[in-house]
Order: sequence, then C-alpha cells, then structure tokens
Amino acid sequence: MQSPSAGFPLGTDQFGRDLLGLVIWGSRVSLLVGLLAAVLSVAIGTLIGVTAGHFKGWYATVMMRITDWFLVMPTLVLAIALATVMSRSLTTTVVAIGVTTWPTTARLVRAQTLAVETRPYIERAQALGGGHWHIMSRHVLPNVMPLVLAQTTLIISSAILAEATLAFLGLGDPTVVSWGGLLQDAREAGAVSAGDWWYLVPPGIAIAVVALAFTLCGRAVEAVLNPRLGVSR
Repeated sequence: MQSPSAGFPLGTDQFGRDLLGLVIWGSRVSLLVGLLAAVLSVAIGTLIGVTAGHFKGWYATVMMRITDWFLVMPTLVLAIALATVMSRSLTTTVVAIGVTTWPTTARLVRAQTLAVETRPYIERAQALGGGHWHIMSRHVLPNVMPLVLAQTTLIISSAILAEATLAFLGLGDPTVVSWGGLLQDAREAGAVSAGDWWYLVPPGIAIAVVALAFTLCGRAVEAVLNPRLGVSR
C-alpha cells in the first residue's frame, strides 16, 4: 500500500503490485466485456425490433409486451440476478449485461422499421414477389443500420459501467483483473477508511473517462448519420 512515487506512479496495492500496470492491464477486460455485451444487446434488440416491425399482429404484440417487461424492470437488478445464479466468469458477465439491456434498441429499431416499411419501394418489392426475408435483409436492415451503429456506441459505455458494478459487488470473474475488480480489492483492503486514495481514484477515473468517451462517440455518430439532428443542435 505504498503511495505514488517515482518507481510506482500510481502506488501499489496490498500485495505490492504496481497499480499503473494493473489499471492498464484491467482495461482489456473492461473494454472486452463492454464491446461483447453491447454487440449481444444490439443483436437481440435489432432482431426483435425488425421482426416485430415487419410481421406486426400477435407476434409484434407478444414481443413488445416482453420488451415492456424488461423496460420496467431495473436492468442492474436483473443483471445481478443472472450473475448470481450463473458461474462467475467473463461469459456470465457478458450474458448478464447483454440480455438485460436490449429493450431500448428493440423499441428504436421497431419504430424505424415501421417508418421504413411505409415507403413506396417496399410496396414495389412486395409486388415483385419479394418475401419476408428479402424485404427485411435487403431493404429494412440497411436502413436501420445507422441507428443500430449509433446505439451500439452508446450501449458500450453502459456495459462498461455495468461490468464495473458487477465486479465491484463481487459478481465478476475473480481470476481476472478489471477496473471494477480493482475497486472491490480496494474496498476489501480498507483503502476507503485508510485514505489510500491512489487505490481508488485511478480505476474510477478510467471507468468514467472511457464511458464518457464512448458516449460522446455515440452522439457524434448519431449526428453524422442523422443530418437533421445535427442541424437542430
């Protein structure tokens, strides 16, 4: 628990390990989990949103009621419940975050799908014999992809924060180093009561900076892909 010095710019932990190296090394896990969880979440949301917007009827009603149920339930609580009943691993963390954060994407994609399917070229494709898969894959999906891309960058920041929260609560993989795991180690080592700020501040700042960076990237991508939004701002 040495304070920052020339040899250890961010100090050391209770085991004598260099905290600068741990923060850099832990970025791999935090970014990996954030990216994979965001991809899983967006994939589920896009699939449900496109199909619900295209088929309508009872299928859309059932899918949207399931989406509404996930929306009203606290995402973090659901993720904690999944992480508790499953084995503690990175795969569990990715699945717990991915399967609980897709409803917003599903709602946005469904709304965009409904708007796209009112355009004349969709009617022409149907008149020429285009099937459901052809219309969804060749006409609807390319038009909703800009929205999906922007939503992905926004969800990455939320996924990184969720991973840090789960790791801080002791629900992450104990065999890997992550920013949330470093905060948990600091809490268990008594860094808060002892005033060892160098154990708490670096991983906390890293989480905040990366989450903010992906959020700003998401807003920038959204403004580029939606010129009207950029003009209104």
